[in-house]
Amino acid sequence: MTNYAFLAFGSKRVDIVSSADVLGALSSIWNEKPETARRVKQRISSVFKWAVANGWRTDNPAETITKALPKHDRSKTVHRKALPYDQVGGAIKMVLDSDARMVTKLAFEFLVLTATRSAETRNAVWSEFDLAKAIWTIPAARMKAKKDHRVPLSARCLAILAEAKALKRSTDDLVFPGTKDTKPLSDMTLSKLMKDFGIAAVPHGFRSSFRVWAGEATAHSREVIEFALAHIIKDKAEAAYARSDLFDKRRTLMDDWSNYVAPQLT
Repeated sequence: MTNYAFLAFGSKRVDIVSSADVLGALSSIWNEKPETARRVKQRISSVFKWAVANGWRTDNPAETITKALPKHDRSKTVHRKALPYDQVGGAIKMVLDSDARMVTKLAFEFLVLTATRSAETRNAVWSEFDLAKAIWTIPAARMKAKKDHRVPLSARCLAILAEAKALKRSTDDLVFPGTKDTKPLSDMTLSKLMKDFGIAAVPHGFRSSFRVWAGEATAHSREVIEFALAHIIKDKAEAAYARSDLFDKRRTLMDDWSNYVAPQLT
């Protein structure tokens, strides 16, 4: 916003900014920096939605210019690297057999088995867990969809947490602490670990490995799989009827994933 939007029309009152102003700000970077341009457009749009809600505008110029901008070619989009699902267990074994810090090894395996995002695992705190019921509830503030997400914990996940509990520091509530007090394990630590062992993937890529496995090698429904990944239902009509988080079915799915990976560890 500072580099692109404010330079173009930041001195104008929000009610007199025109679609031409917004188009002018984005045109110079639309093709040169497509991802940046899309994000700038989203943020500009959010500001105008706020202005409309407050009665300062009746329209959103960031939305009206959509057809005036050329479509981006996304055919060359580079997706985050992921392992074929039949190699996941071998990657975990490689890490577990290494001389990495125990908390790092535990976090890595837990990340894979829960199919969660790196930040969700790394910032987990003990108060989010109900170990008796084998449930991890990630609060909305830490979720991409901004909704609480319940994660069913397999037997192996509970074993990982038991090991992590034995390493717990008295100075903080983090399940997977970094080297400094009150600081979680860093994403760079996990990424470097994988790079050092030649694992051709990134931490987030294990969500893709899980998704492909669930879709190709199991009979679990797409809906259950998508809920397990905490994906947002984009179809508004479908989302309106999605009153359940299909937790019991997801527990079976996550147990199956854990059981699939386990034989590869031996």
